Amino acid sequence: MQVILASSSPRRRQLLGEIFDNFEVLPQSVEEKTPLTRGYAVCQYLAKIKLGELPNRYPDALIISADTIVYKSGKIYGKPKDRQEAKEFLDELSGKWHTVYTGVAIFCDSKVVTFYDKSQVKFKSLGEDDKWKYVDTGSPMDKAGGYGIQDREVVEKYTGSYSNIVGLPMEKLKEKLSITIK
Repeated sequence: MQVILASSSPRRRQLLGEIFDNFEVLPQSVEEKTPLTRGYAVCQYLAKIKLGELPNRYPDALIISADTIVYKSGKIYGKPKDRQEAKEFLDELSGKWHTVYTGVAIFCDSKVVTFYDKSQVKFKSLGEDDKWKYVDTGSPMDKAGGYGIQDREVVEKYTGSYSNIVGLPMEKLKEKLSITIK
């Protein structure tokens, strides 16, 4: 069976490589907007639309897409649009707990199954110099919430799935794939 990852994330590519030796990476260009506001609903909806036209083009393939958001006090933190916004994210998250949601959509046998996972993350209390130093690494720019747990500079502790925070909840994905692929 042909396996396709509908994401350009190098972290998702690496994680999916733990399950599949061979798969194609075909990210879709879609507008990532939704009227939804609950974190779990937003990430599942966005994961589903990120399948794009792939199910029509590859109806016999297994296609996986995902979307990760950071959520705190009713606010959704996506990827920062610039350095200043990345710094603002760090200001707002510094020393506090927040939730990371990753929604996943799986297309197989003409059906789409969606699910999500959530983890809790506590940031270290960061000084101004630490925040700008981290922003200057460039790492925050392609990550939800403007940080990567794998960078270790900003996260004090977490609960839940580490791979969910990275961008693909492997434990739940393996479980869903075992049910979905027959």
